[in-house]
Parts: sequence; C-alpha cells; structure tokens
Amino acid sequence: MGQKTPEPQEAWRFVNRTRIHWLEGDGPPNGSMILEAVPGVGNVGKIMVDGLIDKHPSRTIGWILHPDFPPHATISDDGLIGPPRLDIVSVILPNGEPVCIVTGVMQPMTAPGQFEVAEAILRMASDSDASRLLVLAGLAAEPDCRSIYAVCSDRGFRKTLEKEDIMVSRDQPKGGMIGVAGMVLSLSSTLGVPSLGVIAETVGASSDVLAADRMAKWIEQAFEVPLDLDLDTTKETAAKLIEKIGGSGDPVEDYLSLDEPEASSDFYV
Repeated sequence: MGQKTPEPQEAWRFVNRTRIHWLEGDGPPNGSMILEAVPGVGNVGKIMVDGLIDKHPSRTIGWILHPDFPPHATISDDGLIGPPRLDIVSVILPNGEPVCIVTGVMQPMTAPGQFEVAEAILRMASDSDASRLLVLAGLAAEPDCRSIYAVCSDRGFRKTLEKEDIMVSRDQPKGGMIGVAGMVLSLSSTLGVPSLGVIAETVGASSDVLAADRMAKWIEQAFEVPLDLDLDTTKETAAKLIEKIGGSGDPVEDYLSLDEPEASSDFYV
C-alpha cells in the first residue's frame, strides 16, 4: 500500500472569523494602555470603563465584529442602525494620555467565538505595541468582602509587576475565569502581550458601583494614571447600563432575591 498523502499545511491553519472595522485610522493609539470590560458579575469593569467614556473626551474608533454575536442590530443615538459588536473607544485622560477601551453589552454566544474575539483583541494590542492590557471583572463574594485581585498568565510579566510592588494573586479566583475576559487574559502570554486581570470582589448582582469605584482607585494607585472617577459618575453610568441590559440596579436587592445565587463565590466573567 502506498503512503497516505499528507494534508496541506493550510488545512491546519486556524481561521479567525473576527473582523475589526476601523471608523478612524487603522488601530489604537500606539503604546497606549488598553482596558477590556464587558457585562458580568456586578458589572464592575463595565461600569468603570463606561464612566471613563462618559466623563472624559472620547470617541469610538472601531468595531469588533463576529458572526457569533447575538443577531440583534440596534439604533444608535444619532439614528443609524448598527451591527452587534464590541466598540473600540479612545479616551483622553486628564493628563492628556490616551487610553483605549474595548467594551460592549454582549459577547459571542459560542466558545469558538469567544476564543476568536479574544485572539483578535490580543493581536490588536500586539500590533499597537500596547503598554499593558487590563482585563476588568468582578468576583462574586459576601457583602463584606472588598478585595481587589491582580491575576497574570505570564511569569516574566508577573515578576515585573511584583518589582513595582503590585501583589499578583496565585490562588484567586479559585474557580477560574470564563468568557472573552478569561480567554484574553489566559491567551495573552501566547502572543507576548503584557496583560493583567484586575478582579474586584462584589456581591455579584447587576450594578455594584462601590466595587467599580474601588477598582478605579486601585488602578490609579498601581499604575499612576489619573482616571478621575467618582461615585456620582459611576452611579449615573450604572443607571444607564441597567436601562440597556436590565436588572433592578440595587446589587444587594438583586443578590438577596436569588434563591440560589447564579454565581458561586469563586466565579466571574
């Protein structure tokens, strides 16, 4: 019998269905910090980045598109219908420094879609030589728990952070991390992107503005960047977010109303 003809190398090549549509330019500001946050436990990271967008000069410079997003087109504030997506937003902080934010109200509905979008975000960060990529999320915990955990996937970057007196967790969150946020952070070492998860403990319901405020202050102190957010800003931002995605807006009320909390104490997205 003859030898089996090997399949072409191209047959094994990974095809990423994500498409980035640039509204301005062809990438984030070179060398800028990138923040990634989507709705999740307590909506902590989402509230924080939306607060930055609302308070400081900002503009949407691109869309991240994927066929596995929920098929729901929406009307924008200026009356134009747009596709399901994640937005890429450029924000100018009070010191004039640009920050790039990747955010939206949805994720792909499939595991392959979440992997592909995460990889596209990381390639964008790599191509723009991002100074660092922060993945922002919440960790469901008891109401009196208020810790912030830094989580890393690369030993070298962890050593760099610890030399800068940033304590990196080695055992939290015990339950791991799912969704686009988990994929971005865990895959970052494979693409050489310096990435850090910033995880705030929260009661785990729809709108934890106090946890978002703690997260913002932690980032300001750790990286010496003037986010200049306050509770009034995050409360207004949280109210707008609840209108989009639903929920009572009271994290304690939402948490106590669950017979069995949907997220355990070691779960987050």
